Amino acid sequence: MAHFYLCWELGAGLGHAGRLKSIALPLRARGHRVTFVLRDLVLTRRLLAGLGIDTLQAPVWLHRTAGMPPDQASLAEILLACGYLDADALAGLCDGWRALLRLGRPDLVIADYAPTAILAARSLGLPSAAVGPGFTIPPAGEALPPLRSWEQAPSARLRATEARLLASCNTVLAAHGASPMAYGADLLLGDHPLLCTWPELDHFARPGGGPWLGPNLPPPAGGAAQWPAGEGRRVFAYLRHGAPGTAEVLGALVRQGCRVLCYLADVAAGAPAPVDSPLVRYAAAPVSLPDALAQCELAVTHAGEATTAQALLAGRPLLMLPHAAESFLMARRVVQLGAGINAMEMARPRDWDGMVVALMDKPAYREAAAAFAARYKDFTAADQAQDLADRFEAMVT
Repeated sequence: MAHFYLCWELGAGLGHAGRLKSIALPLRARGHRVTFVLRDLVLTRRLLAGLGIDTLQAPVWLHRTAGMPPDQASLAEILLACGYLDADALAGLCDGWRALLRLGRPDLVIADYAPTAILAARSLGLPSAAVGPGFTIPPAGEALPPLRSWEQAPSARLRATEARLLASCNTVLAAHGASPMAYGADLLLGDHPLLCTWPELDHFARPGGGPWLGPNLPPPAGGAAQWPAGEGRRVFAYLRHGAPGTAEVLGALVRQGCRVLCYLADVAAGAPAPVDSPLVRYAAAPVSLPDALAQCELAVTHAGEATTAQALLAGRPLLMLPHAAESFLMARRVVQLGAGINAMEMARPRDWDGMVVALMDKPAYREAAAAFAARYKDFTAADQAQDLADRFEAMVT
């Protein structure tokens, strides 16, 4: 039996750990050994409780990188700010990953947004696979694409930052006698990139591409959906406390008489609610997304990849409040589908009530979401997890 390292290094939220959990379950059921190497061991503890899988702390960048532009124009700039600006600093991170890999001796490193795990595996001659949505699986064999497609980033800036990224990576690889990388994308793709999305939801809207494996969704978890009493239409909101637009959209939903089930992690932990109304119920713990989406008419989110995919699979239109380049690109894809509104692209002052009314009452949004759901009605996360397990086994035989 093989030993698989499932690694997560960059990115916030539990989505990465949830995806790795969905990968771990079929591999372990087939008798393989699995080890998690995770960015966060605390917030993931409840999610992974009871699995009996060894979990290690991933080496991560703990410092502030000064002098970086405020709006990151490419994945290269994101990585430069996470330890890749200086080859000596990157060597320290890579040494940590190399030590973990030498201790565990995995047959395959599986990376979910874990570029330094891929770098370390390459330096040791270990095979690596990368899983994730379009954002973390950029097009192969070409320069990293710009993230802010709504702006024109200077091409010289994009070339310079990718060259700086490659210089750091290749300096580290050369110190270990490993072959250099030709493109920044190599750092994210590893030896076996697996694009876990569909073309409609690909952040980079690449022509051709694939194979499209569908979203790598976490196993169902969370409590049953419990809605406020009354007759208003049901809306499920999965938001972040203090994020722009959170209080405004909840206020609009209340004014339109909607019954809102809202999960805000900070409110669940004791923070004050942004809107106090009997029409809004704040869940005390994470809510089962399949349960909530099956019962609501509209989903309000920050356009995270997994939540967006599940809402569309349920045929629900979305009102989206993206707050980062990744979620902004995802929101644009949903708008292009005709299945939602990106509130952050609307002119100020934003007409929150108008957006809610449009999504609830104009059939075009519901029809577009329903068409997407019909297109992928045969997709199941369980089948996709088994398909991934087949692929990983083939990589180590």
